[in-house]
Amino acid sequence: MFTSKEEKRATEEQSNTSNIIGKDTTLEGSIESIGNIRIEGKIFGHAKAKAKLVMGVDAILDGNVTARTAEIAGTIKGNIEISELLILKPTAVINGDILTNKLVVEPGATFNGGCKMGHLAKEIEIGKPLSQTREAAIKRA
Repeated sequence: MFTSKEEKRATEEQSNTSNIIGKDTTLEGSIESIGNIRIEGKIFGHAKAKAKLVMGVDAILDGNVTARTAEIAGTIKGNIEISELLILKPTAVINGDILTNKLVVEPGATFNGGCKMGHLAKEIEIGKPLSQTREAAIKRA
């Protein structure tokens, strides 16, 4: 259906997208994105971004985080796996283990858990969008 150039361009365009969970928003369930995720509200579930994940000061995440890079200023109750750089801002509160390649902990950040650094994480797998799953099912039928 798509040539490899068209698929690559579509993937690059999607990776430049940003998803925002607003300050007065509560999400019960997990979120996955090829692009960036910015959390200002609350998530009760896992968050996975193939690009960057950013959490604001009042953000709360009760679940695991997986991303290429992350900048955390809010609260996480769960494990964090970052393949490149993790920055914990002064207001960050982390209750869980960290697995990352590089870590910056700014004065004031709170971290309760284990930490392994210098780790090159595996490729971040994002589930295929529902429309692609339907197309594959139609082709098989």
